[in-house]
Amino acid sequence: MPRTTAVRMISGVMNLLAPVHKARLERWVRTRFDPTEYGMVPAAMLDPRRAGPPLPAHRIEEMQAVADAAWEGDWRTAASYVDRAGEEWDERWHRLELLQEIAGQDDDWLVEWRRKDPDNGDAATLHAQLLVHRAWEIRGPGYANQVPAERMRRFKQMLPAAMEAAQHAAGLAPRDPGPWVVMITTARALNYRGMRFHPLWEGLAERAPHHYSGHWQALQYWCAKWCGTDKQMMDFAERAVRNAPEGSPLAGIYLHALSELTERHGVVAPVTTARVKGVLTEVDRSLGQARGDARELPRLRHLLAHYLGENGDHEAALEQFRLIGPWCGAEPWTDKADPVAAFQLARGIAAAKAANGKLPDTGEGAARWGRTGG
Repeated sequence: MPRTTAVRMISGVMNLLAPVHKARLERWVRTRFDPTEYGMVPAAMLDPRRAGPPLPAHRIEEMQAVADAAWEGDWRTAASYVDRAGEEWDERWHRLELLQEIAGQDDDWLVEWRRKDPDNGDAATLHAQLLVHRAWEIRGPGYANQVPAERMRRFKQMLPAAMEAAQHAAGLAPRDPGPWVVMITTARALNYRGMRFHPLWEGLAERAPHHYSGHWQALQYWCAKWCGTDKQMMDFAERAVRNAPEGSPLAGIYLHALSELTERHGVVAPVTTARVKGVLTEVDRSLGQARGDARELPRLRHLLAHYLGENGDHEAALEQFRLIGPWCGAEPWTDKADPVAAFQLARGIAAAKAANGKLPDTGEGAARWGRTGG
């Protein structure tokens, strides 16, 4: 029998057996899997309300104090809150995002801030952010062909003012990458092509070459549903992995790119190739060096665990599940009807396959495997 014929026959048999093996594996997870035997929290502790542990109490109190002060008309507390971040640009952006949420509910304090301190770059950046946010609220979610024409028309009408506001902010704060993040976001919505977009990206990279949110917005620009292609998006994401400095979560941008592929192509998405597996190893290594308090890290761990498992690196996936702990309120589990069940199944599969790719012994070792995780 020719080798190619034999390979096809073996492949066909494996395809037929795959659903049987999957069903057996799922049954084992439901009835015999004890997460504590693998260093993970029991199923009874799983919490789908959040992606990771809550912020420290002092951080929550600080953020609430800023919001309360703003809504009482005190813009100086907000200004000081941003200013204290200094040139830690990722942290400064996070703080501006909080202020944008506060202003989204009531922006009288922001209007007053800009009136009293018209040359303040943070206030100008926040104003530009708010304009983009309001435009996107009108547009709504979904692909372009799913947005009603009237909403799309109003969305497009609002964008030039947002771009102009961001450019003004950049003039007031020439060292700050924040206005450039807003410009990149707006350029995507305005469908800027390469020659118009590249100077904006270069302006951001010149100021903060590893800015996480800036990279995320640029990734969205390069994806096929906006202004790029799958290849352009993946090339951009791989460069982010290569350029990620120690201590930064930047390599996690690659995981968002894989999510975009999955969303676009479904089960036939090219996310389980040898190339992807190799890059995931680098992402795993890089995120292992990231600061523990990086705000993006908890959600990235969920995506990393998922894609490591999909690519057969079950030992590495299992380690991510240990680090995640009880939290399962994140993608990809929240895309399912029952996030807890989806999370439990994924970590059970990782545990079952981590050692040798086979189910644990259910004969001689039945007593050990018989304890459930709640």
